[in-house]
Amino acid sequence: MSDYAVVNPATGETLATYPTITDEALEAAIAGADAAYRTWRTTSVDERAARIRKVADLHRERRDELAEIIVREMGKPLQAALGEVDFAADITQYYADHADRITGDQPLEIDGEGTAVIRRTPLGVLLGIMPWNFPYYQVARFAAPNLVVGNTILLKHAPQCPESAAAIEKIYADAGLGAEYTNIYATNDQAATVIADRRVQGVSVTGSERAGAAVAEIAGRNLKKVALELGGSDPFILLSTDDLDATVEAAVAARLDNNGQSCNAAKRFIVVEGLYDAFLEKFTAAMAGAKVGDPFADDTVLGPLSSLTAAERLAAQVDNAVAQGATLVAGGERDGAYYPGTVLTGVTSDMDAYREEFFGPVGVVYKVADEDEAVALANDTSFGLGSYVFTTDEEQAQRIADKIDAGMVYVNVVLADEPALPFGGVKRSGTAREMGFLAADEFVNKKLIRVGA
Repeated sequence: MSDYAVVNPATGETLATYPTITDEALEAAIAGADAAYRTWRTTSVDERAARIRKVADLHRERRDELAEIIVREMGKPLQAALGEVDFAADITQYYADHADRITGDQPLEIDGEGTAVIRRTPLGVLLGIMPWNFPYYQVARFAAPNLVVGNTILLKHAPQCPESAAAIEKIYADAGLGAEYTNIYATNDQAATVIADRRVQGVSVTGSERAGAAVAEIAGRNLKKVALELGGSDPFILLSTDDLDATVEAAVAARLDNNGQSCNAAKRFIVVEGLYDAFLEKFTAAMAGAKVGDPFADDTVLGPLSSLTAAERLAAQVDNAVAQGATLVAGGERDGAYYPGTVLTGVTSDMDAYREEFFGPVGVVYKVADEDEAVALANDTSFGLGSYVFTTDEEQAQRIADKIDAGMVYVNVVLADEPALPFGGVKRSGTAREMGFLAADEFVNKKLIRVGA
């Protein structure tokens, strides 16, 4: 049986299966993408941008249909699914609107006579290996900038997202892109074959540390550019506030977004001791009160996790934390693939939970004495994706932003991603940036052209 299947996590029902691509069809896909690159790279920037803009338009036209697909595939609440489709459309349009800037020459000041510029030219065929947690958003932030600059795309989506993968490919086809964007239902072994193929110039993977390491190893052996977007255990540091209720609301939103299954979700809540008790009380009440239910219902906050396996894994992590001495303040009882808002305290550095990423609606709350202890705790992790700082002291905010080892720092705001803002981390959270202008620089040849007088 194929690994690619739509299994509704709310019911456990298998709704559809999709056949894995044959080796012959995979070879044809690679050849087609390579041939398409030869003409796509010479297509005018305006024409490439126009087709990518059409992709954004089609996301908006098919908004309801697209959202319903991913509710079935991975349990995302409907309102969140609609928001994801909207964001994917905005990201795609952003690159169409800024095509001239991301492909334009960059003049250099030189000492000698003549001119020098950096000209950004495409590399060729790229492989994207995408995760299940944001089936449209993740594809948009990889595919849109790279197609605008002239690369072509082979897209391997997560095995539990085959229906959304097909829907995205149909959008690109209807926007006038054929072999420039090709969906492949490939196995991991076949993906390794794609990476090794001489016609493929790079690979981008968003997923777990394990997946990233495996892909990077293959890419390294074959001297291919690799972009990694991996996990996170983002700190939420609270040092002062004029409105504790609003701060708690932000903390809960940052933890429960996408059923808690977001790489850059706030996961460790580091609170100065003067606010700790009040924060913990309010945070616990809000987490415990988050409605768990039918992901198609408008008032549902938490649908099921992406799969029964994901829920079992999260429950095992929480149970292990308690067995090692942590305190379960709220939640912690799994019901099939559903898992409630859960709060842990008393986690210490000798526990597994101190180092792990909880990929679900679990928040770990820590008490610290001051700013220095907060920063030390925030940085005491192998991850370095995002971070959140809440303080009324502007100078303190800037000090902490400088000290935190992370790719992103958000001060007094959460869920503030925008197409123009680069996304990515350091340490074991990854090696690249997506979104913003930095994304368009990941897979291009920054070619120096020096002309004498």
